[in-house]
Amino acid sequence: MTAPSETAPAAVAPVDARALRIKNLSRRYGHVEAVADLTLDIPAGAFVTLLGPSGCGKSTTLSLIAGLEKSNTGRVYLGDREITHVPPNERRMAMVFQNFALYPHMTAAENIGFGLKLQHRPKDELKRRVATVAAMLDIEHLLDRKPGEMSGGQQQRVALGRALVKEPLAFLLDEPFSNLDAGLRARMRTEVKHLHLRLGTTSIFVTHDQEEALSLSDLLAVMRSGELVQYGTTDDIYRRPRDLYVASFVGKPKMSLIEGTLESNDGPCFVAPGVRIDLLPQNVPADLPRALTAGLRAEDVTLVGAGEAEPGATFDATVELIEPIGSDTFVELAADTSRLVARVAPDVRPSIGDQVTVRVRRDRVYLFDTETELLIGA
Repeated sequence: MTAPSETAPAAVAPVDARALRIKNLSRRYGHVEAVADLTLDIPAGAFVTLLGPSGCGKSTTLSLIAGLEKSNTGRVYLGDREITHVPPNERRMAMVFQNFALYPHMTAAENIGFGLKLQHRPKDELKRRVATVAAMLDIEHLLDRKPGEMSGGQQQRVALGRALVKEPLAFLLDEPFSNLDAGLRARMRTEVKHLHLRLGTTSIFVTHDQEEALSLSDLLAVMRSGELVQYGTTDDIYRRPRDLYVASFVGKPKMSLIEGTLESNDGPCFVAPGVRIDLLPQNVPADLPRALTAGLRAEDVTLVGAGEAEPGATFDATVELIEPIGSDTFVELAADTSRLVARVAPDVRPSIGDQVTVRVRRDRVYLFDTETELLIGA
């Protein structure tokens, strides 16, 4: 009698060791829930930013990932390995803090190599790895200096070097540029992005600066009150915000939000004080609520000459404020009680108080349910 054939189970591909998975993570302080049931899958080698205002739980989340704090519930995985209860020094992660946290009595070389020294690495290996990281960060000339003899940007590079020398699988950065001036912040952002691309580590970055987040990230996790509100690519977050909170938080300047109603004028029409926009029928679901909030990005609003008025897409407004930023000029406008911002070319310079004609891109009008605050059609 022939034994029944058995089909061998399909081999399961191993998870990349750099992939990070957070499952139902929570952290409470008394009655305050700093992180609430957070689940997040971070692909190997991705640059992910936790974005939100102060107190939203993003730094606590990073500390939970690093093992610096203990969660009340949930699990953390790095690759196939659960690391929820693994000590921080055994997690194959490295963290860079807001305040650099360098030892003032040690030289840059000693600060960079301190973690390796604690691991009792051979002296020649320690020296070689410190030299390699210093060359990568262009701080070879600083190795004999102590923190008090270095600028803020130089200290930040040393702090980065101390993290990189550990050869981590995941690189954690907690608002590392907040103590730097604007010009240096921009330069350090570029350097960190180059480092990430060169090393291929998984990077998790915490910031409240949405411009910083958009310029650095592959993926954004927008947080509020300890909860994850939306997670996706930077384009998803910017172009398809889940709700009014994300829409107003992400983007510079903020999305203009105008409360109004839906009317029918040979087709759907958004109406608010001083504003009337004929909506494109293909962009409007059949079951729209009557009370709507329209969202307009500044780049989708512009000023036009009197002869360029477009029926259904233009209306009159008054210039209230002008904000030139070099490559562009942002113009704050009032249409009756409705307020919005337009982006214009730097050579377009209306005066405060001018009456102007405003044109909006009808295919870029975001509609939100005023009651639920959710994006319609998302």
